Amino acid sequence: MRVGARLGRRRARGPSARVEVRPAIWKSGSMDASDLALRSVTYSRFVELGRAPEARELADELGLTVTAVTDGWRRLHDAHALVLSPASNELRMLNPFSAVPTAYRVEAAGRWWYANCAWDAFGICAALRADGRIECSCPDCGDAIAVDVRHERPSDESLVFHCLVPAAAWWDDIAFT
Repeated sequence: MRVGARLGRRRARGPSARVEVRPAIWKSGSMDASDLALRSVTYSRFVELGRAPEARELADELGLTVTAVTDGWRRLHDAHALVLSPASNELRMLNPFSAVPTAYRVEAAGRWWYANCAWDAFGICAALRADGRIECSCPDCGDAIAVDVRHERPSDESLVFHCLVPAAAWWDDIAFT
């Protein structure tokens, strides 16, 4: 895979196709072109594998050391371009994707994914440029919710997304948010 692949461009589909997702807005910081390329490869591998890649896998693929990959991920984490687990250098979130099981499941592009929240569940369909189905439960009453996304539109447009945490404070504890 080309490490310097452009961000935000769609590639061919298929089980072994590398898919690049739309870039998110990130906090400015010490990221450089190699960090952005690492982020692109990390997202592509996540989508291809259906799970978070390990640092060792990317290091082998890119001809880097594991330390170089984890240092890059740390810079990306610090810039809010991805989220690492607090106790390790393992990936926790590649927004809108969650690397750990959550209550927000999304079927899109032929597989099931976990989203970090209801908003990110729609973001998975958008990032993959695919129709999908979102399954979760109402955090208030516990009722099951299932929403189909077809042609970038939800089947139920009456649903409301609510955040307990103001947007300005999301990154204070992004896993809770």
